[in-house]
Amino acid sequence: MINILFSSSFKERFFQALFGICALVSIIAVALICMFLFANAVPTIHKIGLFDFIFGLDWYPTEEIFGILPMIVGSFYVSALAILIGVPIGVLSAIYLSQFCPPKLKRYLLPCVELLGAIPSVVYGFFALMIIVPMLSSVFSGTSGKSLLAASLILAIMILPTIILVSKAALDCVSKSYYEGALALGASKERSVIFAMLPAAKSGILASVILGVGRAIGEAMAVIMVAGNQVQIPTAISDGLRTLTTNIVLEMGYSQGLHRDVLIANGVVLFVFILLINLSFNALKKG
Repeated sequence: MINILFSSSFKERFFQALFGICALVSIIAVALICMFLFANAVPTIHKIGLFDFIFGLDWYPTEEIFGILPMIVGSFYVSALAILIGVPIGVLSAIYLSQFCPPKLKRYLLPCVELLGAIPSVVYGFFALMIIVPMLSSVFSGTSGKSLLAASLILAIMILPTIILVSKAALDCVSKSYYEGALALGASKERSVIFAMLPAAKSGILASVILGVGRAIGEAMAVIMVAGNQVQIPTAISDGLRTLTTNIVLEMGYSQGLHRDVLIANGVVLFVFILLINLSFNALKKG
């Protein structure tokens, strides 16, 4: 009996079943979240009107006017600018750590990058409020400094650990034959890494970007502290704005009735927004 319990075939079947149950639980959790969100949001959107809800420019909950286009645009602007700033810095940092950094220096740099990912978002927000916002206020005279640019800068810093660590892992997994073959053909070390190893690690690097986008779009606390929280479509990087996540966090505490249902509908729009971005990056990764 004991031999049967500890046989390799039994252990293999046991762990297959265990991993299958864990995967099933994850799928059920996602399905339940989707059911909850859409079951509450669809009737609400139908009541308000899809066009008025998605493309409305005014947000006055006390008068039951719920237009979220400024928040949608604000979320897109903040995330896009954060990605434009953070991705090049993150990927180049990963290349340095993976291929060019001396081992002694890497021993200290990697824990620092990992620590950057463990800092709470409220601490990032406080840092931005005390350092970045006053700096931008002096650069853009006549403004408070709480703006699209301030939110994008702090989000770019927040997504760096994810992009750096995942991209570095992807580069480390690339076979050395790519690098050695490029060197054998006469390429310099830098060109061998950029034009041979980097394309081979494209899938992992895009995965890091997807994770970074997810954090940038879903972040609320740091953005609340530095974005200005103004319901408007920003026309300049010095303008304040409000994102979908900050809109939910700011008003969910005191909302009730239709107002609360509309905030849940905001969550559905955010969910669909992130889903579309992930699908786009996955299509790019397969292309």
